Amino acid sequence: MRTTDFDFELPDQLIALAPMGERDQSRLLVLHRNSHKLEHRQFHELLDYLEAGDVLVLNNSRVIPARLRGENAKTGGQFEILLLEEQGRNDWWVMLRPGKRARVGAQILIKDLVGELSEIQAHVLATNDEGHRRLRFTGTKNLLDELDAIGEVPLPPYIKRAPGEQQAEDRQRYQTVFAESAGSVAAPTAGLHFTEELLERSRVRGVRVCFVTLHVGLGTFAPVKTESIAAHIMHQERFEISKETARTIDEARRAGHRVVAVGSTVTRVLESVAAQHGRVVAQTGRTRIFIYPPYDFKVVDALITNFHLPRSTLLMLVSAFAAPKDVRGREMILSVYAKAMEQRYRFFSYGDAMLLV
Repeated sequence: MRTTDFDFELPDQLIALAPMGERDQSRLLVLHRNSHKLEHRQFHELLDYLEAGDVLVLNNSRVIPARLRGENAKTGGQFEILLLEEQGRNDWWVMLRPGKRARVGAQILIKDLVGELSEIQAHVLATNDEGHRRLRFTGTKNLLDELDAIGEVPLPPYIKRAPGEQQAEDRQRYQTVFAESAGSVAAPTAGLHFTEELLERSRVRGVRVCFVTLHVGLGTFAPVKTESIAAHIMHQERFEISKETARTIDEARRAGHRVVAVGSTVTRVLESVAAQHGRVVAQTGRTRIFIYPPYDFKVVDALITNFHLPRSTLLMLVSAFAAPKDVRGREMILSVYAKAMEQRYRFFSYGDAMLLV
């Protein structure tokens, strides 16, 4: 399949630039895959589609304040730094702009949230083929402990904020209510719609709620640039499945209950492990699984997701899930997206949700 097969035009006014007043007040478009029936609901009505014994699997990775500001110690030139992945304490791969000015050996002075120089510095150690820089941070025992004082919320590039604008709201709302393990540089957006109350109501209903961890990287949202989908090299992301979660999923499947994945990140974790072992087992590792039509899903029975960017691997995954083991899912999802635009659904990270059953 070609990358252009997953392109579509989206009016700018349908891109959600801020969250809804309440998390579970987002709209929910329900797609019944077999009948192609669509329903237009609210997210707090999700329980109408969940049954006792179902397993709701969420990604509990915590978004870190990964965007830093700094200046060149010699020239005073300004830098924007986006932390990508920690290699070791105070040792990070980053995306740095403007990258051409950050040569190996350069020293960068890190600023705090009000623009004053902090005691933290960064030294450029290396570059890679993707143009990323490896930085060693000094002036702190552990950079992760300093991020609340110096880091900004790593909002997607289509959401523009003036310095300091809505940082407090974004710090709360660009984070799930169940986030625990720090490491993501982008939110697992399908989970943003859940409230503690909705999760508790799910448990009362008899739905088993469990968690995996996948630290979301920027590659999740990057458009595919190769002409052929098969030529795209998927980014790698770290994940962890606990023994408790693996046991819960295994018991549910043996009893004939559904596994409901909240988001593409959860789907990638579960399907990656199942492809390797034939079922979900406790594991810590990395995945670069790329799911696109046609794909035979081995674990996930229902999917909660947002409305995704054109040409993105996320859109391709949802298209694969719409019609497993077939290529018709692409046409189906693009048709659903067209109807969602007609109904003025909100797209992307802060946007509305979709349930595929």
